Amino acid sequence: MRLNSDQLKQAVGLGLAGVYLVSGDEPLLVGEAADVIRTAARAAGYADRSVFFIDRSFAWDELRQSTQSLSLFAERRLFELRMPSGKPDKGAATLIDIATRPPPDVLCLIVTDKLDKKTSDTPWVRAVEKQGVWVPIWPVDTAALPAWLRARAKALNVEMEPEAAQLIVARVEGNLLAAKQELEKLALLANGGRISADVVRRSVGDSARYDVFQLSEAAAAGDGERALRILLGLKSEGVEPTLILWALIRELRGLWQARERNRLRSNSRGGGWNQAATPSAQALARAGRMPLASLLRQAHHTDRVIKGLAGGDAWTTITGLAAGMAGALQATAESGRVAS
Repeated sequence: MRLNSDQLKQAVGLGLAGVYLVSGDEPLLVGEAADVIRTAARAAGYADRSVFFIDRSFAWDELRQSTQSLSLFAERRLFELRMPSGKPDKGAATLIDIATRPPPDVLCLIVTDKLDKKTSDTPWVRAVEKQGVWVPIWPVDTAALPAWLRARAKALNVEMEPEAAQLIVARVEGNLLAAKQELEKLALLANGGRISADVVRRSVGDSARYDVFQLSEAAAAGDGERALRILLGLKSEGVEPTLILWALIRELRGLWQARERNRLRSNSRGGGWNQAATPSAQALARAGRMPLASLLRQAHHTDRVIKGLAGGDAWTTITGLAAGMAGALQATAESGRVAS
């Protein structure tokens, strides 16, 4: 069966399956789901835990033999397979065998990164889902983070004001582990009281974790304040201007193709689709009003500045491009530069 992380704790309380698959790219949530399974396994007498790190050189025969051999230390054993790629290659048949014919007194926990659509439909994943439990972990998006924080605060028997939750989101954007740590600290400071915005301002540092895709998505969606805040964070983290420009151009290409498909009433993505992003609904709503041709010329000028082929400062031109995409500045059609 397939469960979300909120259903997992209740499910293991009713009984353990022979095999579990936990997949996702959010380390905190993946780790918590795996901990729920490990805790339930220990309580059920699976005291012997073996961890296997799966890579291309992994000897699958050793795993097969281990599942069939008797333990010297405990009757019940937990086998944990850490397989980031989600692609067992030659070991797929072994995983199918473990799922369909679980070894006696062995519980298998498989932990992977997010599985793409193709991998999710492979026989070994289908076998685990049919015979055991698959827990796909999805990231918490920015819009849902305040509610996520308040729910976690409630679990800690602390009430959090909505403004306080919004403030934490702004400080630790995208970093759930930092949010969890800050929340636990604030719960101790609150000592049973409410977590207010003033308490957050005094105690929470800036632990934001940004990436170039967050920047391009915010700029395309018209959120200039957030886009420039992310850009400042990327600069402070030492991210190369070339990578940032690539993400912005990728978003612009996606918007251009989406607008052309709409104009031509076509579903074709075109030959350059692999180099283009899939715009968000907010970005698509703005696409018809955005000066995409001017922004692409501006991106070309920015590329020349970064490469030293044109005068100017790389970070200034990138800031102008991000602001232009967000609508905070207007790109001029003549020069590719920005004018206020």
